[in-house]
Amino acid sequence: MTLDPIHVDTIARIAASIAGTVDDSDHDDHAARAWELLDPLREDGRVVVDPLDEPSLRAAAIDDVALADRPFATTHGLDAGTLNPTGFKNGLLLDVAQAAMAAAPTDLELHRSRSLVATVHANDATREYGTDWQRYDDGYSRQRVLQVPEVAEFADEVTHELALYLAESSHALEHADAVEELLLLDGPLYPKRLFNWESRDPALAEATKEAAPQNIMENYVRLVEGFVERGIPIAGFVKNPTSRFIVRTLSDRTPTPWADDAALFTRLLECREEGGREDENGRDGDPAAARDESDLTFTSWFRSRGSSDEPMSDDGDAMGIQRRLDPEAYEVTFCYLYDPRTDVTYKIEAPYAVTRDPETRAALTTQLLSEVATERGPPEAIGKADELAKIGAGEKGAIRRRFEETFGSESRSTYDRLRWGEEE
Repeated sequence: MTLDPIHVDTIARIAASIAGTVDDSDHDDHAARAWELLDPLREDGRVVVDPLDEPSLRAAAIDDVALADRPFATTHGLDAGTLNPTGFKNGLLLDVAQAAMAAAPTDLELHRSRSLVATVHANDATREYGTDWQRYDDGYSRQRVLQVPEVAEFADEVTHELALYLAESSHALEHADAVEELLLLDGPLYPKRLFNWESRDPALAEATKEAAPQNIMENYVRLVEGFVERGIPIAGFVKNPTSRFIVRTLSDRTPTPWADDAALFTRLLECREEGGREDENGRDGDPAAARDESDLTFTSWFRSRGSSDEPMSDDGDAMGIQRRLDPEAYEVTFCYLYDPRTDVTYKIEAPYAVTRDPETRAALTTQLLSEVATERGPPEAIGKADELAKIGAGEKGAIRRRFEETFGSESRSTYDRLRWGEEE
């Protein structure tokens, strides 16, 4: 059913009334002030964000950078997809994640391999469901079952996150030797949601102790160490950055009228042409200047030691994991990249051990600019890994039916599964 014109007109009038109360003409000034405060940004006297070199907002002509010589001839991408937590009428709650690594140019044998993790949560603590890794598909792939301890109201979240990050980190370690030039993770460098379990809610922190998330986190620490010791860059490409750490920290020093950090950096990086838009008849249209789509814009690199990045900082505890390198080598560094063609802002993260070298930092930046310019989105290897790891709606329905047959118990249906086509 579509909205009648009267409702559309009413919604438009609501928007007009809201617009009349909003004035963002000073947001550029607020953004400029926020930018100044990043050199460095302190929280309770501790430096939590500081630039690696002179802070700058930069631009690269899309046509030129797309054709630029790329520092890395071969790139690898890593991603994991999940079934999403599914409850059954017999009391079991399960999720399944599969991780895949992709190469650009294509490596078919590598693309065939999967790491499959099923997490199971049950209220019956007397049953043991966990298994060690087991090979299948002629040895190309492996699978295991991880039992999640009883975590009450956090069951869905813990079951999902453990499956996702165990599959991803294990697959990355399994195939690390296949990477000779550059590895890109689809998402952040470290599983920040696991860090947040300890700080977000005392009940959640207590409930997840037995889940031992530090065992999964150790995989990421060893992954970074292995790549640093081999001299191969590793980075995370965050397609949908949601952190509010910077705007939250700045809020007591300057107005921060942005929903999250990505919105702040979008304001800093978005460029507008002089003059207003014209409608199809050549008359002045929207008074706002048209977006300049000729350049990719991006920031210089910064080091982050606050919020969910604090555990991996030089004075963080890394969740109690023993680190082989100097602690500062693991610190998260980042830059933001804005594509005006799609109006999307990406965040790139890499360990300080990779970006502290100016030449490596420049090579990584050039590579990602060139790939985004060409792909009009995430780098090719990331896109391939996403497609390999994704569990489609039809596949989710088929997997649930197989579980139902095996358990002799129906899954608990939800309206969202019906709505998004995961039920048949």
